[in-house]
Amino acid sequence: MDTLNSRLAHAQEILGYHFNDTDILRVALTHPSAAEGHEGKRSYERLEFLGDSVLGAIVAKEAYVRYPKLDEGGLTRIKVSLVSGAHLSKLAEEMGLGDSIIFGSSENGTGKRGMHSALENVYESLVAAILLDGGFVEARSFVERTLLPLMDESMANEPENPKSTLQELLQVHRITPTYDIIETQGPPHDRSFVACVMGAKVPLAIGEGHSKKEAEAAAARAALDDYDACLAKALAGAEALHDPDLPLEECEEDVTCI
Repeated sequence: MDTLNSRLAHAQEILGYHFNDTDILRVALTHPSAAEGHEGKRSYERLEFLGDSVLGAIVAKEAYVRYPKLDEGGLTRIKVSLVSGAHLSKLAEEMGLGDSIIFGSSENGTGKRGMHSALENVYESLVAAILLDGGFVEARSFVERTLLPLMDESMANEPENPKSTLQELLQVHRITPTYDIIETQGPPHDRSFVACVMGAKVPLAIGEGHSKKEAEAAAARAALDDYDACLAKALAGAEALHDPDLPLEECEEDVTCI
């Protein structure tokens, strides 16, 4: 994107919504690093706050109407899963919103390492921006087109505490999972963390979140999503611990259970 206007035009094309007030769209796309040291320039943080609440209400109502037989616990798990940072970040990336985010020089200098959290935040801020510009019906329509098609009843079966679930499963094999924070991304005001879950000193999966706790939970959830492959790696690691001639892997950011 060469100019601000082209970024805004590209974003509106992706969103399928034309803003009456493009200034609010600009704010929704402005990373905090771009507002640093610029008096009067606003970032998406306030819009993100509003969008988080609006998005939660839309998703909660849809789950309530769509799955009348589910209890409160199942509905909660669907909502938590669908609006999770990992889910929203992946969706925003697939939509191509990353090219429209306005970063400041401090973030550009890091290679935009905070992109994961920025994508999540921008999706929420855009929900709020559409709400303020066009009303609730337009905001809900956007969420219906982009996020709600991903809702599935199977999400009700996802563990509320993935770390505890993973530990219970691995301890059957006398393996206790441990967690390492392998990377911290973004500026101080917008930190995100990357965690690696280990089994028998072997990296199993990674996860990212706005806190260390959230990152560890995301890593555990990633391991559970491909549990059979991760268990095989952990068992191989346990065997290697008893055979010093067998090498152990190191935890890298691109860990996958293969």
